[in-house]
Amino acid sequence: MKFTDFHLEKNADGLLPAIVQDARTLKVLMLGYMNAEAFEKTVAEGRVTFWSRSRGCLWTKGETSGNGLVVQAMYPDCDGDTLLIQALPEGPTCHRGTTSCFDTPDSEGFVRALSALLQDRHARMPDGSYTTRLFVKGVKAIAKKVGEETTEALIEAVDGNRDRFLYETGDVVYHYLVLLEQMGINISELEEELAARHK
Repeated sequence: MKFTDFHLEKNADGLLPAIVQDARTLKVLMLGYMNAEAFEKTVAEGRVTFWSRSRGCLWTKGETSGNGLVVQAMYPDCDGDTLLIQALPEGPTCHRGTTSCFDTPDSEGFVRALSALLQDRHARMPDGSYTTRLFVKGVKAIAKKVGEETTEALIEAVDGNRDRFLYETGDVVYHYLVLLEQMGINISELEEELAARHK
């Protein structure tokens, strides 16, 4: 992909709008603009760089705050005049100290964030962590816990207790994500499986 592949005739300033999305949670983080130099630097260095329209210079996200954006993938849109960048944020993206420049709920994408945290816990196995203890016990113990939590959630559903059902379902999802990680399956694979069935 090259900057010259984009069709920017409609943009009066000739800049390429770039939407940045968290590669793990899929939460939309920010919108910035790139000229050819910013685009090429982003591709070469793997860190999101924009053209600052207010300052008239290149601006690599995080160069002063430390809250950079590490590129994971880049996708042009169907018209070839906008870019989607999936990146891993190194701290809050917005200058306000928030995750996103858009005021979407903080819980958005949390299941994916939790899945990434469990993957990290599985790799590091920190002492004193409940999750670590589950991984140490192995797949049979984790599967048993999923079954126990599911039974508790079903009891609350049958009793018509919505709040308790929601609480117990949180336990089910957490333990199921631990089981997925133990089995070497990530959220994207699960989504692909479900999408294939939907066709």
